[in-house]
Amino acid sequence: MKPTIPLLILFLLLTTNSFSQTLTDLKLKPKEIPKGYISNDGNICVNPQACNFYTDIETYSNIVGTVKSKAIQSFKNKGDKGSIMYFEFEHVFKCDRFLQGLLWGKDGQPTKEHPEEYLAKGKFLIIWSFRADSPVKEKSETKIEAILE
Repeated sequence: MKPTIPLLILFLLLTTNSFSQTLTDLKLKPKEIPKGYISNDGNICVNPQACNFYTDIETYSNIVGTVKSKAIQSFKNKGDKGSIMYFEFEHVFKCDRFLQGLLWGKDGQPTKEHPEEYLAKGKFLIIWSFRADSPVKEKSETKIEAILE
């Protein structure tokens, strides 16, 4: 009976860590921001649809669910600018089709005019409103995918 108690404690510790991420954990820290970029207050999305979704998320709550918390980071340099929007929902996010239509319209995928990309994993949704080749977007995607594996 004694060996099961340490195993149970280990299991609880491992599962607690894997589900205890916060939006702060997902955000880029100052040392992770690519050289030449500066933080910018507010939102500077490539297209208004993504930022409207962020600012008016309550309007969409009947469709996408209730947001527990949200955060935004915006960055710019000479040739690139955009925003990363972070959402944590009360329940698992399952509204991919709606979000695809909102961001990309009938194309159903990112285009040069609508380059936004997103990742929905469990209760988290992250939207990148940057050009496809943005170093900030690439750095953030790599970090978030590693954390939310």
